[in-house]
Amino acid sequence: MKILWVKSGGLVPPDHGGRIRSFQLAKVLAQAHEVSLFTFYQPTPDDAHAELQKIFRRVMCVPIAVPSPHSPAEYISYAKNLLSSRPYSAAKYCQPHVARELRQHLQEESYDVIICDFLLTAGVIPWNLPGRRVLFTHNVEAQIWERQFQVARNSLWKLACYREFRTMQKMERHYLRCSDHVLAVSETDREFFAHFVDPSKISVIPTGVDVNYFLPAPELEQANTLVFTGSMDWLANEDGIIFFMERVLPIIRQQVPDVTLWVVGRRPSSKLQKLTSKIACVKLTGSVPDIRPYIAKASIYVVPLLVGSGTRLKIFEAMAMGRAVVSTSIGAEGLPVVAGENIVLANEAEDFARQVVALLSSQSRRQDLGRAARRLVENSYSWNAVGSDLNRILTSVARGFPPTDKPSARLEPIHRNS
Repeated sequence: MKILWVKSGGLVPPDHGGRIRSFQLAKVLAQAHEVSLFTFYQPTPDDAHAELQKIFRRVMCVPIAVPSPHSPAEYISYAKNLLSSRPYSAAKYCQPHVARELRQHLQEESYDVIICDFLLTAGVIPWNLPGRRVLFTHNVEAQIWERQFQVARNSLWKLACYREFRTMQKMERHYLRCSDHVLAVSETDREFFAHFVDPSKISVIPTGVDVNYFLPAPELEQANTLVFTGSMDWLANEDGIIFFMERVLPIIRQQVPDVTLWVVGRRPSSKLQKLTSKIACVKLTGSVPDIRPYIAKASIYVVPLLVGSGTRLKIFEAMAMGRAVVSTSIGAEGLPVVAGENIVLANEAEDFARQVVALLSSQSRRQDLGRAARRLVENSYSWNAVGSDLNRILTSVARGFPPTDKPSARLEPIHRNS
């Protein structure tokens, strides 16, 4: 089967949830099919996309220029986009020259399946050309902006979130209907999308984790240590950890004075840096080459998200390392977890703090949660297992049949000339 994987924002390095999911699944498919990659992103000096030639049949990279966040250029770009009906977060990536290059390529070469990876990629896909098109949704994008609007305090930001929500909602529903098939990452997302398209047109690809990379290391746990990991340039992560530091952490410190919180992730904003500088027990790392040593030192891995959609890979990574996880319901939304068995859920600041304190005082309870969490992901959610499900779905779509819920077909590797 010939597959074209189209993605905005690049595919490597796999340093945040969306890229990790896309990279791992595309890599599994490439073991059995001819997978080509078309991606557009702002190049960096350490760009590693050329190395993907070893994995994929062909790699096509199109450079784009994106204004720096909160820069005058971004404000000008945003103002210009107000005259259009497109959400700004899509318009800044889906630039006309990218759409032209992709259209030209698809006029020269045909594929059995074209995967539109992320809704924000849809703006460059030529939907009117022949071929099966699969929309891979990692979130309900409009829902993220709706929730951001609901929690926003600044009136201008609230207005911007509302516009993004309404334009994203229109875009999301349009491309759901344009697609031959839709991939969702949870049953929650599937049920949401089923309001707008036939449910038989939607399949769930669960979140996976590399269980051979994220391994338990109980001997590295440090007492009274809390850890949060994630891309800090994603608003949901920033909002969540600020809520934790302002509302939850002070309550914990009253009962556990020597508690330490590690906030691990790329591009923390000046707002977050300023806040953490005022709290001695908080360690802000910025980008790190490997998050495993930080997860390993955690007594508890915290996910205090207030906004989001889709599923959080970070939870499965912590679970694969056998760590006890305390999360909000939104943080764990869409994941096949069981509260009290392999995760602890708490939504209000006081309850979140109470659950963390109780776990910090019980090593045996932490270990029980960690072992149950590891069993869950090890048994059912390795990337190979998830990739086999995706293979089955794409094979059916390519043949023009609706995918079934039959067990996954085994992926047989293809052999490439070195």
